[in-house]
Amino acid sequence: MIQEIYIIDDDDSSIVVFRELFKNDKDYKFISVKSEQIDIALKNIPALIVINEDAIDRDVVGLCRQIRRDEDNTITPVIVVSSNGDKHHRMKILQESIEYYIKKPVDEEYLYYTVKNLNRLLSINRRISPLTGLPGNVQIHAELKKRLLNKEAFSMLYFDLDNFKAYNDVYGFLKGDQIIEFTARVILKGVHSNLEEGAFVGHVGGDDFVAILPTTNCEKICQNIIAMFDSQVGQFFTERDLEKGYIEVANRKGIIEQFPLTSLSIGVVVADVGRFSNILEIGEVGGQVKHAAKSVMGSSYAVDRRK
Repeated sequence: MIQEIYIIDDDDSSIVVFRELFKNDKDYKFISVKSEQIDIALKNIPALIVINEDAIDRDVVGLCRQIRRDEDNTITPVIVVSSNGDKHHRMKILQESIEYYIKKPVDEEYLYYTVKNLNRLLSINRRISPLTGLPGNVQIHAELKKRLLNKEAFSMLYFDLDNFKAYNDVYGFLKGDQIIEFTARVILKGVHSNLEEGAFVGHVGGDDFVAILPTTNCEKICQNIIAMFDSQVGQFFTERDLEKGYIEVANRKGIIEQFPLTSLSIGVVVADVGRFSNILEIGEVGGQVKHAAKSVMGSSYAVDRRK
């Protein structure tokens, strides 16, 4: 994947340096941007922004603040390169959540690896859900493989929201995101209040979550999570829908259908030592047991203990 890096300067003095530094790195593309064009540049959400303070005709602190306040670039790394050695000035820039302030004259090798390592870190961060802050599939698979290789006994919990699509259709995606964030908090609290260490919680995507617990006795944890979810999920519904106990959604033919309020299903796979040889086997059983949990009306959990 090509990494587009924007070099902010008004005299094009920096772009030549970066293109020469990265001439053998075909995955990097450097684009020179004038400081007055920053609004246009931010719409493209670059992988990294480098500001040459000496070559712009505006306040660099204000420019950094503008970048950080842009909703789409809150996690875009920013490097400021400057000949200004004043500590107070440097601190004002770093207080705007800027990752690096590099003093001139610049060691080119240092600059090269700073850019490379920032992009590597961003690549890792992209594997984390921006909505919940939980690790995604890459880390989930790595955690499962580690436990299988270490021959550990554990439980794999699969979480899924029931009737979530209907909720989104009625209340909208922003409210849907709020329920997902709420669900993440409930799962984290339910897991970590019962297990001090060794537990892992991940966000597969959408309304799907997983938890890996270092125990094969997890029914009490499932019960606590469901109780917490059911006692608080009502805050995301109108009083009218709470009184009815269901929401109404028009299907593709315009016919009004009734759906129960959003609930939480948990499918549990008990992974005794030696039961599974790879993560695909766990996923297959997990799909089966989660389906069993979802077949029950309301929040519920189902446990697969087959040997």
